Amino acid sequence: MASEQTEETQGRLRKLNMEIVSGSIAAVGSLLIATDAQAWGDALLMGAGLAMTMTVVHWWTTGRHPRLIPVGLAVVAAVWVAGVLVADAATTVYGVAVVATIVVSGLASRRRRRAAIAGLAVFSLALLGVKIAVGPEGPLEVLVRFGVASAAVALGGFVLVALVFAVRDVLAELERAREREAEVAVMRERVRFAGDLHDIQGHTLHVVKLKAALARRLLRADTDRAERELDEVHDLVADTIARTRDLAYAQRRLNLAAELENAKNLFEAAGIGVEVEREGEVDERAAELVGQVLRETTTNILRHAQARRVRITLAPTGIIITNDGAGPGPAPALRGLAALGERIAGAGGTLTARRDEDRFLTAVSFPAAGTDH
Repeated sequence: MASEQTEETQGRLRKLNMEIVSGSIAAVGSLLIATDAQAWGDALLMGAGLAMTMTVVHWWTTGRHPRLIPVGLAVVAAVWVAGVLVADAATTVYGVAVVATIVVSGLASRRRRRAAIAGLAVFSLALLGVKIAVGPEGPLEVLVRFGVASAAVALGGFVLVALVFAVRDVLAELERAREREAEVAVMRERVRFAGDLHDIQGHTLHVVKLKAALARRLLRADTDRAERELDEVHDLVADTIARTRDLAYAQRRLNLAAELENAKNLFEAAGIGVEVEREGEVDERAAELVGQVLRETTTNILRHAQARRVRITLAPTGIIITNDGAGPGPAPALRGLAALGERIAGAGGTLTARRDEDRFLTAVSFPAAGTDH
């Protein structure tokens, strides 16, 4: 289905984005080690920093050990200090840039993020000051070799991590668009109901108004005809009341196949995957009530659930509808299903509506043809 393909595509995009960025971080880090390490000790130091960086990236992308990420920042910062003061390698700032971007982005408030950025800036300036104080090079040479070079390398690490956030923002916008489509689908259903109500009552009320005015004029001149007009008004009103009641309780004759197709279209428009299984054709005696339950359940899923998948199973004795995304908290009051449950019970069937953790099940079952109720 189109919605399933959309969901799968988004999942592949997330995974591909993480794989590309992780691979790029590892490749750039390895290249920096190969070009900047002057001895085996330097290579081991820089390798340790890269290993810690990749570990933090793994924790971040998988959501594991979030409390250990600041520890990873402390480790790569120590590698950076050793790289600048001992190994004379400016590129050891690379791990700090990657991990610090992850840490800062995870802070809850702008105030904390600004404080963290300011702290990193002060730490960087202090490290350059120490290098100038203890190193044989002059201040200008240190600023060029370590300040400019470190800034360029740090910028590369920041950009790689920022790519993850950019793709995440795009996917989040797609998810919000999916939610808006679900809301639009519910609104369309409401508009359809309003249109049906107008069709039933609009014309009838107009005719009633004309006939009432005519009966009023005939009340003294032709009482027999006035009485006939009033009888017709009575019949029209009675018919309208019955049709309105049928509409309110979804009792109009429904085509189950049409309701099934409508449900599929609504779910797909909302980005929800739909799977339909037919174990047999629903008995004609139960088809109308089954169609009403399907319609009501479709509306409930679109309004109350954060569903990604819906499964509809049709059988000769009824229907089973399951969906995920039921969510925590108390179940919503499903008054429409409660009203239908009474009618189904009166027809000898049973209506089941229950939640099991994240899943919700709605089922209608009638006795098989030829069996006693």
